[in-house]
Amino acid sequence: MQMGSVTTPFGRRPMTLALARRQAALADIRQGKTADKWKVFRDASAAMELLGIQSNSLTVLDALLSFYPENELRQDAQLIVFPSNAQLALRAHAMAGATLRRHIAILVEAGLIVRKDSANGKRYARKDSDGQIESAFGFDLSPLLARSEELAVMAQQVMADRAAFRKAKEDLTICRRDVRKLITAAMEEGAEGDWQACEDIYVALVSRIPRVPTLADVTRTLEEMERLREEVVNQLKMQENSRNISTNDAHCEQHIQNSNPESIYEIEPSSRKELGAKPSEMRRPKSEPIKAFPLGVVLKACPTISDYGPGGAIGNWRDLTSAAAVVRSTLRVSASAYQEACEAMGPENAAVAVACILERANFINSAGGYLRDLTRRTERGEFSLGPMIMALLRANGQGSLQAGWASMSVNAGGAVHGTSESFYGSQLTIALRG
Repeated sequence: MQMGSVTTPFGRRPMTLALARRQAALADIRQGKTADKWKVFRDASAAMELLGIQSNSLTVLDALLSFYPENELRQDAQLIVFPSNAQLALRAHAMAGATLRRHIAILVEAGLIVRKDSANGKRYARKDSDGQIESAFGFDLSPLLARSEELAVMAQQVMADRAAFRKAKEDLTICRRDVRKLITAAMEEGAEGDWQACEDIYVALVSRIPRVPTLADVTRTLEEMERLREEVVNQLKMQENSRNISTNDAHCEQHIQNSNPESIYEIEPSSRKELGAKPSEMRRPKSEPIKAFPLGVVLKACPTISDYGPGGAIGNWRDLTSAAAVVRSTLRVSASAYQEACEAMGPENAAVAVACILERANFINSAGGYLRDLTRRTERGEFSLGPMIMALLRANGQGSLQAGWASMSVNAGGAVHGTSESFYGSQLTIALRG
């Protein structure tokens, strides 16, 4: 194979340093290297989107390979083909001349072929006295041999991405079906809970799916849909547990006096039944972790936290947890209090709790004491983030949710006293100690 020096294009075609580097790289092809030209072509076809080429570009590349007489590209062979435009257009399924030239330029730009132009721009071969090609001017196919392994890796990556995309779409379809049918069943059978709010969240998630989604779009929507499914299932489980526990021995049925100033039960009950319910009914099994709402819903309920995200915005859960760490310091919540919350709730749920506290920071004098109280109730299985998020959504006037938290007064010792309107519109007298 002729190595030669770097050659510049004929005529008005410009020379670039990238083109010079590509030509120089051809000298580094391993001695004795070979590759099946049609295998390389199939890999390039699979990786066409990553290479930035089009289907017509592949048609031209296929035509160029057909002018190379052997099936195997070899390092020590003459890899320059020199068809005329008429011959090349004929083998490219009668492609128009202007289209042919455009896609040749695309192949050169993609680094799949290199022009080796003669002095007058013509394509031809010069033979020696024995009839062997001594030098040729046309299109050098050496880049295909040099990049054969790279093209194979790119093709495998494309196939893996397609498989992941197909699986993500299937998982999203199943998750959507589960959520849709669970919410419908809960509504039709009169299960306790604000299922219309869950329905609104579901519709919002589905409406955000683009008409032609990417893998990132599907993955992001699937993550939030799975969180919604977990929240729906958790609500149904809690109601089932409440019904089961209510049939147990009478000693488990201790009535909660909501007017008790020493009560430390959650501000927002998890369901209509839990207002004034029994302690055992309000507990969530410790083996069942609290699940955060979808990120989009959290940001609607707690928009202030976005100001503390990277660049003044929050695009994922990592950004939210980073912002919560900043807010923790701003609210003067000790590192130990936040660490305990992360261990009890999980990092994402702890970040959501901090975002909720920030949203009502003007009414809470001791954010650290408030967070510690939520942590203790989480450890006892007595706290749910869902109703708190819903209350903030209502306070922010999101959708059909309208009402918010009532005013609270805070004493010098850090205890919060006052009246709060729950997610279901009832009044609770609360006292949360730090």
